[in-house]
Amino acid sequence: MKKINKIKPIHLNPPTILALGFLSFIVFGTFLLKLPVAHNIEITWLQALFTATSAVTVTGLSVIDTGTAFSHFGQFIILCLIQLGGLGFMTFAILAALSLSPKIGLKQQIMAQDSLDQTSLSKVTFVAKGVVIYSIIFELIGAIILSFCFIPEFGIVKGIYTSIFFSISAFNNAGFSIFPDSLMSFQSNYLICISISFLYILGGLGFIVLMDIKKNRKWKKLTANSKIVILTTMYLNIIAFVLIWLLEANNPLTLSPMQTSDQLLNAWFQATTPRTAGFNTLDTASLKDSTTLIIMILMFIGGGSLSTASGIKIGTFIILILSVISFLRRNDEVTIFNYSVSQDNIFKALAVSLITGLFVILSFFILLISEPKLNFLDLMFEAISAISTVGLSRNTTGSLHEGSLLVLILLMFAGRLGALTIAYLIATPKKSRIKHPNTHIQIG
Repeated sequence: MKKINKIKPIHLNPPTILALGFLSFIVFGTFLLKLPVAHNIEITWLQALFTATSAVTVTGLSVIDTGTAFSHFGQFIILCLIQLGGLGFMTFAILAALSLSPKIGLKQQIMAQDSLDQTSLSKVTFVAKGVVIYSIIFELIGAIILSFCFIPEFGIVKGIYTSIFFSISAFNNAGFSIFPDSLMSFQSNYLICISISFLYILGGLGFIVLMDIKKNRKWKKLTANSKIVILTTMYLNIIAFVLIWLLEANNPLTLSPMQTSDQLLNAWFQATTPRTAGFNTLDTASLKDSTTLIIMILMFIGGGSLSTASGIKIGTFIILILSVISFLRRNDEVTIFNYSVSQDNIFKALAVSLITGLFVILSFFILLISEPKLNFLDLMFEAISAISTVGLSRNTTGSLHEGSLLVLILLMFAGRLGALTIAYLIATPKKSRIKHPNTHIQIG
């Protein structure tokens, strides 16, 4: 009898599964958006690919106007891609497994552990369920609030549809708008601007922080991570708000023509949107260079871990600052809220920041070569916006060549996966048992 050769199962590590999951969403979304029923005007495969990537990575960069180029079916596909990308491939994979079996295996939990950034395997399932529940609740609340503005403006059917679209897009930090000028037409509407800003701020805090707030409800009982994310978000928003207002108050192209109350509203919106969403109530290209620099820094920092925002993340940013402060004070350890930060966390923060920075520099260099006629600052802004999956643009995206658009597609994909996931895809981490003698390297 002939021996039957068994097909060996393919074992993929969690970063590879995560990357393939997002890639499958992008490919599937591209084909759906290219269907004749999905668009009102003829679009190219590259435009469909760019839009699908931007939606799955919850970025919001667009090469064509979403509201006019795509039909309601196409816009629905974009919303589904935003929801899938915002909640994460592994979250849906866990919920799908739970629907078939009440418990998921140890291997699947380890895979999900990397995606959901959990140290305890028992928390993985709880977090996955919480992510979906919290999203539905906040998106529903957001849609109800926005409907008070959009229904009187557009009627019941279109008003409800518009409210749902912006609520999902805002909470998932996608920044997609069905209006050609994003939200500039509503720059004096307090309810719309404040509601949408709080939706993307909540989405940018991270689901772990939201669950921690619900569970403990008292500041003293919150984890150190939650305190860091909440405080840093508050300080960054306030500082950016004050700086942008002061810098743009006399700019005739942005805040100067407005009343003081409208200036404050739009300064707040423009200060809070860069770290998370890609909406804008002011013309981003008309901002002063000093304001543009502040926005690029905010985009690079990003939001909280396990959130719909990207960037290097708040935890990474704070660990870097605390590490520098500890070094200057000659402290032996990095501490926060009477807790010691592990050396592993410090190394991860350095790695994430350096890898993300290298992505920005390399892509920016390529863009400079392929787009010699475009402005230096505009291209740098575009690169940071893409890798940070923010979606703000200085009216540059639509004028880029095909090669440059492919660079942005790769940046958005890399930004959504995260720097460490990209690093693990390139090189599988291995612990060496060999201990080497110490040496001294001159620094500074």
